[in-house]
Amino acid sequence: MTSPKRLLAPLAIALATCLGSLAFVAAGCPDTTGSAGGGAAVSNRLLMYAGAASKPATEEATKMFEQETGTRVETVFGGSGAVLSQMELAREGDLYFPGSSDYMEKAKKKGDVIAETEAIVTYLVPAICVQKGNPKNIRTLKDLTRPGLKVAIANPETVCVGLYAVEIIEKNLSPSDKTAFRANLLNYTESCEKTATAISLKQVDAVIGWSVFADWDPENIEAIPLPADQIPRIGYIPIAVASFSSDTEQAKRFIDFVTGSLGQAVFAKYGYFATPEQAFTYVGETKPVGGEYVLPPDWVTK
Repeated sequence: MTSPKRLLAPLAIALATCLGSLAFVAAGCPDTTGSAGGGAAVSNRLLMYAGAASKPATEEATKMFEQETGTRVETVFGGSGAVLSQMELAREGDLYFPGSSDYMEKAKKKGDVIAETEAIVTYLVPAICVQKGNPKNIRTLKDLTRPGLKVAIANPETVCVGLYAVEIIEKNLSPSDKTAFRANLLNYTESCEKTATAISLKQVDAVIGWSVFADWDPENIEAIPLPADQIPRIGYIPIAVASFSSDTEQAKRFIDFVTGSLGQAVFAKYGYFATPEQAFTYVGETKPVGGEYVLPPDWVTK
């Protein structure tokens, strides 16, 4: 009778050969780690530095791009100025996607992006954002000067919406009102996301943010539109290929995706405006689009 060991030996050899072949094939296959949902093989990787003003929509659009192309997109979110500094220090990155034109202009002046690749993804309108139901009955910008209110804005040195907030305050409030507003100002938040979260978690009564914050978290945030004459300009979110990119063609493909029909549908879902005209309709009149604002020195620290 043949021993069990002698019967198993050929099977073991065959199994080892098979596993060795599989290991050889796997060694030559692209890494699929991080591919989204559909299981498409990831042929390469893009690194994007992005302002948090677009975070919810960008996260969803990025997953769709990964499924369609097999290219993994790693995104570093934060204040637009902060992530620009990170990209500069690391001297790597394929895309820069700030929260407004102000920081894209800085990136172009520094040579951090390939200027001719810049495209506009969507448009934003500033608004007062309050807790759902507006328990403090905040209706106007001047209401933010009432004693006892807790208010926050994003850091105007590094976050786009903070810069817009300061511009609105400087344009519309008297010196005494500005003093009262700053007495209510608890802190500077580090990004758009954290500005919205301050309302969601009821840490403050109001922020000067973007109208889309209400679409990010409709159960906890309500947007109070500002009168048209109090809005100096509307914002837009641009994107461009970084000068440090090692794969400019694939980076351009991502830009084409987020500015195309599928990407635009995602941004519309989250309440972003696809055209200046849509933003003007929300505001109530035509306004300047984009541009830059120089932060007054006395706003550098709270």
